[in-house]
Amino acid sequence: MIMTKYALIILFGTFIASCSQIVLKKAAEKEYPSKIAEYLNPMVMGAYIVFFGASLCSVLGYKGVPLSLGPILEATGYIWVAVLGKIFLNEKIGAKKATGLLVIIIGIVIASFGSDIVNAIISMF
Repeated sequence: MIMTKYALIILFGTFIASCSQIVLKKAAEKEYPSKIAEYLNPMVMGAYIVFFGASLCSVLGYKGVPLSLGPILEATGYIWVAVLGKIFLNEKIGAKKATGLLVIIIGIVIASFGSDIVNAIISMF
């Protein structure tokens, strides 16, 4: 139960980091009067503050999650970015991207449940 709490903290941090990436991409699409305004505007600064919060979530999460599981949980960021990009940026999820996301999801499931899921799949044949 305790590890689940820390895993959820890592997953939350990954989600908010993905949201920050979408905000940064939206900010990059705008025209700014100067290079300084391009970097010192509320959208960009807010996104970096959220990135800092996401880093804190990772640090806190690793207090209760094994180092071997952390990167697997953080791989969900690829899924979040694709979904949020589709929703907020109207990006397409083509066949190649969908296949890649499916491979990531399968990898997360196998790595999270370990030999239990592999044994269940093998027993089906």
